[in-house]
Amino acid sequence: MAGTTRIGRVGPLLLALAAMVVLCPPLRAQASLHDPFDRLLRAHVRDGLVDYDAFAAAPEFARYLASLDAVRPATLSEDDRLAFWINVYNAYTIQLIITHGERTSIRNINRTLGVLQLKGPWNERLVRAGGQVYSLDQLLHRVLRKEFHEPRVHFALVPAAKGAPPLRSEAYTGARVVEQLEDQTRRLLSDTTRTWYRNGVLGVNALFLAYERDFGATRQEWVQFVAPYVTLRPTEPQRKRLLEGKAIVQPRSYDWSLNIQKRQGVS
Repeated sequence: MAGTTRIGRVGPLLLALAAMVVLCPPLRAQASLHDPFDRLLRAHVRDGLVDYDAFAAAPEFARYLASLDAVRPATLSEDDRLAFWINVYNAYTIQLIITHGERTSIRNINRTLGVLQLKGPWNERLVRAGGQVYSLDQLLHRVLRKEFHEPRVHFALVPAAKGAPPLRSEAYTGARVVEQLEDQTRRLLSDTTRTWYRNGVLGVNALFLAYERDFGATRQEWVQFVAPYVTLRPTEPQRKRLLEGKAIVQPRSYDWSLNIQKRQGVS
């Protein structure tokens, strides 16, 4: 009787352990998933500018993209899942540029007679990841914004434009994603060529304003999010007003030219 009871208890336990092995990839496997992309970014991204020809010629880039479809995001921790989707977005943006051979601006993709088609570059369903097919827009709105509610993700996603936050020369990882997002936010908002505050006027990236509700329910809350990062040289009353969310917001022009490295000898 006792032996039967023990077997009855051990059986379900063994089944549960087996399920964990199948459903939860080893931590090292999760970490190494993005290693090929990390090596490519380190080799071919400099100061946020991308050598698209080098990515196109790299067999490991095609293999990395293929590996993303085999991942099951539901088995990952939240930080690993967030890092996964950020890398997917940035990698497939590079692939979009490569696929269309574009070397001037991402906005030229799926454009007819000088006008962006309804499909546009961000609605092309080219992303294969996690067993699903997405467009970049679907990935942004249905996955990243909907699942994570992490406003700093807007500083990590790079739509292949010089006006965007600079693409990091490293892949995102679950172990460091919070640190990486904070660093991206600080870099963009403390750069006085991109964000500035003078005489009560806050100059910010125009595209950033499109998602201001992700940073706060009101314009004041959004300004308060931005304020601690802004490099200031004003008087103390000006600093106090900015931290209180009191500022006239002035959108800055957005540079849609491709974030491409110029090859040596090419003007």
